[in-house]
Amino acid sequence: RPPCLPPGDRAMTLECAVGTLLDAFDYPLPPECIAQHPPPRRDAARMLVLDRARPGPLEHAVIGDLPSKLRAGDLLVVNATRVVPARLRGRKQSGGRAEALLLGPGGTKAQLRALVGCRGRLREGLALIFESEGQAESLEAEVLAVAPDGVATLAFPEDVDPYAWGAPPLPPYIRREPGVHDADDVERYQTIFAREPGAVAAPTAGLHFTKALLGEIAERGVARAEVVLHVGAGTFRPLTPEDLQRGRLHAEDFELPEETAEAIERTRAGGGRVVAVGTTVTRVLEACHASDGRVAARRGQTDLFLKPGSRFAVVDALLTNFHLPRSSLLLLVAAFAGRETVLAAYAEAIREGYRFYSYGDAMWIE
Repeated sequence: RPPCLPPGDRAMTLECAVGTLLDAFDYPLPPECIAQHPPPRRDAARMLVLDRARPGPLEHAVIGDLPSKLRAGDLLVVNATRVVPARLRGRKQSGGRAEALLLGPGGTKAQLRALVGCRGRLREGLALIFESEGQAESLEAEVLAVAPDGVATLAFPEDVDPYAWGAPPLPPYIRREPGVHDADDVERYQTIFAREPGAVAAPTAGLHFTKALLGEIAERGVARAEVVLHVGAGTFRPLTPEDLQRGRLHAEDFELPEETAEAIERTRAGGGRVVAVGTTVTRVLEACHASDGRVAARRGQTDLFLKPGSRFAVVDALLTNFHLPRSSLLLLVAAFAGRETVLAAYAEAIREGYRFYSYGDAMWIE
């Protein structure tokens, strides 16, 4: 029992214990280190190289150097999810700014689940009006219900597509004027291999790739395969005591196709490495590791929580961006490479002026 709490208060004891645990995955980040815009070119980002087999100073490289880190026979696995224009901006009918992040179907065809932000209490019957630069008319919606977790069910007119009023769902740490997004955001907050709509956040490690870079990687004898994991709203939420108590995260839809499972088996048989582009790919690959040691083609939902103490049975190397303090993504990276090693690398990245988070730079870890 943490000494800060009286005995018998289980909920508060758990919350305090979680806070103590997450303190070990905190780090100070100057606000100016948070990338507000993508680099001029996708492959212009920097890349901090962490090779645990070679102790010593970290290597400072760029994404364009990635092909040199790969070997013939390796398999590069990417997330082919496509980010949907899920952010609606407008106002309450009674006045006051309002914003909604659409999360997917909420019942009937005209209903969608959403996280709604507005002044005052979010309640059933609240009328909302959304607007878009690309639409001459406004879009009306009504709050039908509000779940205990704060997710609302919105009713829209049956003959419209609310996503036609939407903008890229940039994370809250990327600052834009209300109702405004950069023209670059539509293109750059999307990977070049995105094909399956469904994500409300980009798999950011994939944002660094260009056709030319993929071509150079292929010329080195490196194969490429795809999985799909639709990043959900849970990626924006802080870890809760319940997450750590259960050892599971929010569930997200995924698919690992048969051809990807076969590519992994061929890679292993040939002595190559499985390289995950991002934490989303890592979760899918490790969730599909079967009891017989193979990777099984699957489709469904995963709530896998990879954290220090977790074993990695599939992924040999990881390309990933820099993640928020105390987040499940940082815990995954720490599980893969070691907490002290990762936090030391983050500290060096800050000293060297690396750009953090979605539009930021990357780490190569093997």
